[in-house]
Amino acid sequence: MKKQLISNIVAAISGSSASILAAKYAIVMAKQYKCRLCAVNVIDTDLVNELFLEKILVESEAAEYESFMETNGRRFLDFVGELATAKGVKITKDIRRGAVFAEILCAANEHNSDLIILGGFKKDRILPGVHSEILLRAGCSILVSKDPNVDLKYRQL
Repeated sequence: MKKQLISNIVAAISGSSASILAAKYAIVMAKQYKCRLCAVNVIDTDLVNELFLEKILVESEAAEYESFMETNGRRFLDFVGELATAKGVKITKDIRRGAVFAEILCAANEHNSDLIILGGFKKDRILPGVHSEILLRAGCSILVSKDPNVDLKYRQL
């Protein structure tokens, strides 16, 4: 029996509008192709450490900022979970700490992902650092969701 081209999807969720649209795209794909879906949010501890080392944040502020990012990350994942459940798609929610690109790649490996879905970016901007690192280092296919009709496709499910 042939293996499906795509059976496990990881969607990177930062909370940006682009990542929420990417989550909807991932939900549509998971539903249509009967795939497993994992939504991943990464608490960027590298950023917090850098801000602390550069003396932009003191230790208590760094801890507070990291806690704030975790609270928001869980909220974003819960929202994406509700979107998936509303369409009958089972979803695994994964919150991680570390360098964003590295943790997205680790999650993809751990979940045996065939596809990582990332949110789009503006036409007039260069490829964001996280996107480029994932593109360079991923061991599976990458899809950057820029479909302007993804909300409509999601609602039609």
